[in-house]
Amino acid sequence: MATDLGSTEAQLPVPAAEPSAPAPKSSAPPHRWRFMFIYATLAAVLGLAVAGVVIYAGRSINPAPKWSAWKPSGGGLGAAKQIADRVGGTYHLPSGQQLVDVIAKSPSVSPADQQIPIHYVAVRGTKGVVDQIFPVDSSNSLMYSLCGLGSSCSIGAGTPSVARGTLVRREILELALYTFKYVGGVKSVIAFMPPTPGAQPTLAVYLQKNDFAAQLKHPLDQTLNTKVPLPSAITAKEQETIDSTTQSRVYKFSLSQAQQGDAILVLQPLA
Repeated sequence: MATDLGSTEAQLPVPAAEPSAPAPKSSAPPHRWRFMFIYATLAAVLGLAVAGVVIYAGRSINPAPKWSAWKPSGGGLGAAKQIADRVGGTYHLPSGQQLVDVIAKSPSVSPADQQIPIHYVAVRGTKGVVDQIFPVDSSNSLMYSLCGLGSSCSIGAGTPSVARGTLVRREILELALYTFKYVGGVKSVIAFMPPTPGAQPTLAVYLQKNDFAAQLKHPLDQTLNTKVPLPSAITAKEQETIDSTTQSRVYKFSLSQAQQGDAILVLQPLA
């Protein structure tokens, strides 16, 4: 019996194994491409930041050249007076005497001990050119009087010469460039030239900032030498610079008064 049961149990059929379910197909996460875009954007931003740091560090190590070695402090008429003192003190005659004293003031005239503001500059036209009227006031214009301390502000020492007149125009150019560069809001400079001894002042130089964009963009020493020459030592290069920037802007001046009482500085081009 026991033997039969054992043999019967041993002969029972073994059930077949059930087939296993196929493995699910792998698929990319639904947000994979979105994360890749974000990572790429962050990498680009990081690259730009690194480039900016490199550029800034380069500029810190090699900063752009200064426009001038000296500049006035503050602004307005106070800065203009500093410019007048600084520039005026660097121009001399062969004797060593200062060429002229420079007086900075708001646009005005002082007849009969009464200061009257100049409200307009009228540049007379020539050969059919229409007159031009420019409003001026203390906020957008400055006036420099170059006085040689001789009679009627003429240069009281030495002999008048064309070269000396050129040096005066060089000084006016330098005054204007410093003013346009460092005195905010100033769009024009009026400068009165000293007359020849025995004559009355008749000449003024009228310069507008818009005409000097190139000179204000580059350092001053690329326009004028850092060392001011004597009248007889002006180089041909500087002569050309002075003439090209000031010669056509020298006028014979007179004063007029509008019906409302406004003072008008009338500028007549030289022949």
